[in-house]
Amino acid sequence: MKGPNWFSQPYPPEGASAAEGIRNQLGRPELDLLTILVRESAQNSWDARPPGSSEPVGYEIDLSTVGPAHGPAWRELLLSNAPLGEQLPLRGSLARGSIRLLTVSDRGTTGLGGPTRADRTADEMSRDFVSFVRNIGEPRDTPFGGGTYGFGKGIFYLLSNCGTVLVHTRCRNPDGELESRLIGCALWQSYYADDAVASRRYTGRHWWGDTSSDVIEPLIGAEAEAAAHRLGLRSFGPTETGTSVVVIDPKLERDEHRLEAAEVADYLAETISWHLWPKMIERDGGAPAMRFTVRCDGRDIPVPDPRTHRPLNLFVAAHEQLSTERGQDLWCGKPRRSLGRFGVVKRIMPPLQPSPASRMVGIEDLVHHVCLMRPAELVVTYHPGPKPPSENQGYAGVFRGDPDMDEVYAKAEPPTHDAWHWHSLDVPDSTYVRTTFRRIQEEISKLLALGGVARAGAAQVPLGAASTRFSGLVGGAWGIGGATAYGRPGAGLPGRNRGGDEEEGPEVVVRAQGHRKAASSPARGDGAPESVRGEEPLQAAPGAPGLRRVRPRVQYLGEPYYDDLGEQAVLVQEFRLPVDIAQRVRIDLAVTLPGSGGRETDPPAGARMPALLGWQDSEGTLHTAPDCDITGGEAVWRALVLPAPDTMTEIAIKVQAVTD
Repeated sequence: MKGPNWFSQPYPPEGASAAEGIRNQLGRPELDLLTILVRESAQNSWDARPPGSSEPVGYEIDLSTVGPAHGPAWRELLLSNAPLGEQLPLRGSLARGSIRLLTVSDRGTTGLGGPTRADRTADEMSRDFVSFVRNIGEPRDTPFGGGTYGFGKGIFYLLSNCGTVLVHTRCRNPDGELESRLIGCALWQSYYADDAVASRRYTGRHWWGDTSSDVIEPLIGAEAEAAAHRLGLRSFGPTETGTSVVVIDPKLERDEHRLEAAEVADYLAETISWHLWPKMIERDGGAPAMRFTVRCDGRDIPVPDPRTHRPLNLFVAAHEQLSTERGQDLWCGKPRRSLGRFGVVKRIMPPLQPSPASRMVGIEDLVHHVCLMRPAELVVTYHPGPKPPSENQGYAGVFRGDPDMDEVYAKAEPPTHDAWHWHSLDVPDSTYVRTTFRRIQEEISKLLALGGVARAGAAQVPLGAASTRFSGLVGGAWGIGGATAYGRPGAGLPGRNRGGDEEEGPEVVVRAQGHRKAASSPARGDGAPESVRGEEPLQAAPGAPGLRRVRPRVQYLGEPYYDDLGEQAVLVQEFRLPVDIAQRVRIDLAVTLPGSGGRETDPPAGARMPALLGWQDSEGTLHTAPDCDITGGEAVWRALVLPAPDTMTEIAIKVQAVTD
C-alpha cells in the first residue's frame, strides 16, 4: 500500500448528493451545535453497544491541542495531495501554529464494523461503517435505538471550521478478529475543477485513506494503528472496541460568541447532564448505563451529578416514579392504545440560577416542564407545562413512551430528535402523539388543582395562589404565599409603627457603666450624647455604675427567601439582635388565611403546618432548640423554617431579655 492520500468525489453519471444538501439535513435547529453534538454522538454510542451487554458504555469528549511532537505528522500525513483551499479549507486549519481538536470517543461499543464498501451486502453483519462514513439517510437497524436516519452525524462536519474529521475505530471483522480502521472524511461544498480532459463537477465530499484500489478504503490493522500513533490519537486496549471521531479545528462558540476551551468544556459537561441524565443514574443497585468523561487540555472537567444538581434531581425523582405505583399509565381512548408511563413531582424550591445549558432547554428561574423520552431513555425535549401559581413552587415530570409506540414517536421527531411534531404524521399516529400531550396536560392540571371539579371557564387556584392575590390584605408579619415573598413586617397595618424592620420586646433595666455605650453614638446638637434607640441612660454619679433601660428587639434583614438545606428547600429569615445583652428568641409560625388576615395555628386533620428547623449562627452552626439564647451584637442569624406546601407562611420572631 502506498501512503494515505485524499480522494475527492466527482459526480457520477447517475447523480449524487451534494455536500451542501447533506450539511443542511439538520435544518435550522433551535439547539446550538455543541448541544446537538452531545445528543447525536451519545445516541450513536448508545446504539452501538453490544447486543445483550450489561456493561456501561464509556463516552468521552476531549478538547486538546496537537503537541509539538505530533504537529509535523498531522501536516505531513493530511496535507499530501489535500484539496485546494477553495475546495476544502483544511490547509488553513493545519497551517496554524496550534491545531485544535475535539475528540468524541466511546468504548465498550461494537465500533464501526461491517463492510467498508457501500455496494457489499451485509445480511448477517452490521452496516455501521458504511452508514457513518459513506451513506446518508439509512434507516436504523437497532431496536429501540435513539437515532432514526443518521442525519445527525452531519453535526461533526458542521462543528469543524474546515468540515473535516478523522474516524478511528476498532471492531470485529467477519472472521471475529479485532480490526482497527482509520479514515478521514470531509464535507464542504460542491465545486468545478479542471482535469486533464475537461472541467468536472465534484460533490464536495472527500475521503482520506488508502487509495490503492478502485475505491478509497480506510487504513486497516497495523497501518491504521501506526498512523493513529503518529497523530497522537487515543489508543485502544488489547481487547477494547469502540470509535473515536476527531473534529479538526472545532468551532468553540455559543450564540455566535467565541469561547475559551475551558468554557466550552464546562458547557459540554453540564449539557451532558441535562440531555443524558437517564443514562447517568444507577438502576437497581447496579452501575449506570453510561459513564461520561469531559477533558480539556489534559484536565478532567466534572460532569454534574443529576441526583444532586438542581433541578435535575426533580426529574430523577419523577423518573423513579415510573417503576412504582405512583407512576401513571397514559392511554389513548380512540383508538385504544397505551401511550406510556408518566411520573411527576412538585416541590417548594428556591428560584433557580439559570445556566447556559439550562437556558438552552428553555428552563430559566422556574421549572414547570416534562421530560419526554422514548424507551431508549434519551432525552427528547423538556416540554413546558402551565406555570405554577407561585414562583417558589415547581414541578418536574417524565414521560417515557411505551415500547409498542416507539416507531410512532420516532417518526414524529425532526433530524435532531429534539421534538415530537404530531401534525407531520398521518392518522392514527398523529392522534396518538396529540393525545400524549393532552394526557400530560390533564395530569399536570390535577397536580396544580385544589381538588374537586371546576365549572367550565372557572379557575382552579391553590391556596398559595390565592394568598398571592390577597397578600396586600395580610399584614403584621412576613408573608410567604405559595412560597412567594411579599412585603416587610408591618406593611398594610394601619395605626401601628413597628420602627421599620424591627420587633421590640418588653423593656428591662440592666446595670451599666455610666454612659459608655451612649457616648459611642453620634452627639446631638445640644452637645449631649444621643442614646442608642431602645436605651435610655439613667442618672448616675460620674464613673459609678448606673442603670439603663433596654428594650431588646429583632432587626429583620431584608426579605425572607428560599434556600437549600441539603436536599430540603427551607424558608430563611435573616435577622440581627442589635442590643448587646443576652436575649432569648423563639419563633411564632402560622398559616395566614387570604383576605381576612386571620391566622391558622391548628391545622386541619392531615394538613401540615410550618415548622422551625433551627437557628443558624454566622458560623453556619444550626441550633435546633425552639428557644435560642443569643448575645446581641452585629452578628447575623438565620431562622430556618420548613414551610407548609401551598400556603402563606407567617413568620414572627419574638425576643425577650435573659435576666438570670
